[in-house]
Amino acid sequence: MFTTLEIQLNGPVATVWMNRPDLHNAFDETLITELTAAFMALDDDADIRAVVLAGRGKSFSAGADLNWMRRAANNGIDENLNDARALAKMLRTIAEMKKPTIARVQGAALGGGMGLASACDIAVASTRAVFATSEVKFGIIPSAISPYVLRAIGARQAYRYFQSAERIDAARAREIGLVHETVEPEQLDAKVQEIVEALLVGGPAAQAAAKALIRAVNNQPINDTIVEDTAHRIAHLRATPEAREGISAFLDKRQPNWMGE
Repeated sequence: MFTTLEIQLNGPVATVWMNRPDLHNAFDETLITELTAAFMALDDDADIRAVVLAGRGKSFSAGADLNWMRRAANNGIDENLNDARALAKMLRTIAEMKKPTIARVQGAALGGGMGLASACDIAVASTRAVFATSEVKFGIIPSAISPYVLRAIGARQAYRYFQSAERIDAARAREIGLVHETVEPEQLDAKVQEIVEALLVGGPAAQAAAKALIRAVNNQPINDTIVEDTAHRIAHLRATPEAREGISAFLDKRQPNWMGE
C-alpha cells in the first residue's frame, strides 16, 4: 500500500500515478521511496509488460517539495548525501527498468519532474505541458537528474537550460528531443495507448535486451570491442526460445505467444 501513489493495472500495462495533486506531485522522501519500490516491484512482475508514469491533477511533477528542501538545507552533509542517493537510486531504477516506460506529461514537469520524464524511455506531452531545469533559481544544480536529461537533450541544450532555468514549452520540448510526441490534452491518453499497443507487439526479452544494447553502445567509438560485443548480443538472443517463437510466428502468419490470445 502506498500513500503517495496509485497504481492502476490494465492487463499487462501498469500506470503509476503520482497522487499529491495539491502539491503538484512534488516529491519528498516518501514519494521517492515509494516510486523506487513500485518500479522495482513492477519490473519483477512477469505479468507486466509496460509501465506508464503519470501525475494526478494539473501537474506531472513540480520537482522537489520545497518544504523537504528546506529541511534538507538545515541538515548536515551526511543527511543530504543520503537524500541525494535515494533520489539518484529512484531515477536509476526507472531508467534501467527491463520493461518499456512511458511518461504521460499533462502539465508542469519542473526540476526533478523533468528528470522523471527524461528517465522514462518514452515521453508524451500535452500541448499544455511545460518543462524546466529550475534548480539554479534556488542556488542548487540539477545533479541527480543530469544523466537522464543529458541523455534526452544533449549537452549543448543542457548548457543553456541548466543555467538559464527557462521554461520549455511542449513544442520546444519536442524540438530538442525531450519528448517524443506532443498532442492536444484530450488526445493525450489515446496517444499513450497507441504507443503502449505498439510496445506490446515486441518480445519482452528482446525489449530488455534492446535497452541494455543502447546503454552499452551509446557514445562509444566503433571499434573491434564494440563490434564484437554487438555480435555476441545478437548471437545469444537468436538462440533464445523467444526469438525462435517470434520468427516462427512471423512465418506462420500468427501472433507470437507473448501477445496472448
